[in-house]
Amino acid sequence: MFQFNHFNFNVLDLDKSLAFYKEALGLFVVREKKADDGSFILKYLGDGSTDFQLELTWLRDRTEPYNLGELEYHLAFTVDDYDAAHKKHEEMGCICYENPDMGIYFINDPDGYWIEIVPAK
Repeated sequence: MFQFNHFNFNVLDLDKSLAFYKEALGLFVVREKKADDGSFILKYLGDGSTDFQLELTWLRDRTEPYNLGELEYHLAFTVDDYDAAHKKHEEMGCICYENPDMGIYFINDPDGYWIEIVPAK
């Protein structure tokens, strides 16, 4: 049997990304791995209530933004207080797309990854 373990985003500025995920989604570092030669750092973020983790990968030699293509993929989060979350993300200026008919919206992180926000049912 297969089970979800983690999902990865590569990031240019690890500190900026960690701050974003903490402020926007309440995620925090649950484990990390650093290359002995300093060539990469992996930070695994958790939400404190599920085992799923978001891995942020920083590569020392990467200086150009990642090509995210058509963004036909995303990571999704449910939230208990949808209106409060929307207000917070609106204040942060990170809402990139809204679909009121479906009752969802998307935010984007500092590297342009899309994250869907879905109200808990």
